[in-house]
Amino acid sequence: MTINWFPGHMAVAVEKIQKAMADHDLVIEVLDARCPQASANPLVQSLRMARQRPVLKLLNKADAADAGVTAQWIAHFEAQSGVRALAISAKKPGDSAKVIAGAKRMAPHRNDPTKPLRMLVMGVPNVGKSTLINALLKQRAAKVGDEPAITKALARYTLTPELSLTDTPGLMWPKIDHPEHGLMLAASHSIGINAYIESEVAIFLAEKLLARYPKQLAARYGTPAEGNSLDGVALIEAVAAKRGFRIKGGGVDTDKAAVVLLNDYRSGALGRISLEAPPARD
Repeated sequence: MTINWFPGHMAVAVEKIQKAMADHDLVIEVLDARCPQASANPLVQSLRMARQRPVLKLLNKADAADAGVTAQWIAHFEAQSGVRALAISAKKPGDSAKVIAGAKRMAPHRNDPTKPLRMLVMGVPNVGKSTLINALLKQRAAKVGDEPAITKALARYTLTPELSLTDTPGLMWPKIDHPEHGLMLAASHSIGINAYIESEVAIFLAEKLLARYPKQLAARYGTPAEGNSLDGVALIEAVAAKRGFRIKGGGVDTDKAAVVLLNDYRSGALGRISLEAPPARD
């Protein structure tokens, strides 16, 4: 299943961000810590490189991701030129201070009112940009919601005379080259629901979880923790049976179970999950 989602307002946003990049010093890219590569928009890379801007990558929702895998991702990103990375949970008090400290270290020449540090905040939809901005501002200035693409326009905020930031719309890219990335983004609720079939995304997620976290599935659904012979479809059927989801005629309601699996992953009910690890080095 190939998923692509690029609403018209995103195409308009790309043009505005391209212009805004000229008068910003640093890009803050918010990623989903559960799938950092899948949620890294290649447009962010191309737009910032065109202006030679450094990037601070924030692996948000780190409290929902596998801590060991997140550490691997931090090392992976930090090995790249012009890139620094932090693991944060934007909803946690105190994590926003880490962001400001990290940003200042990347632009030491911008540290007074005559040369304020201007930060451009970017990321895919529903990854936590607005939550982060509200935490940085210490007020509810940016609109927050549980659906992708809540923010549709650029908005600039002043934190202090030395610091300003600009929020941007959640941005996808016109064509997702790796189908797995689209499926991870859909599973993580970064893509509009009309762009995919929930049952197919749930089967993909089920197979990932069976391969990576069978013990957490066992704790939640009573499936085998070791020597697991289930595939994605069988896991969803097991969830339906466990929860007593039935359709007329007595069969299991796999559509309802698929939604439960997706919601359990998204809410953190399955525990700390990472859907991907960084590529191994030679």
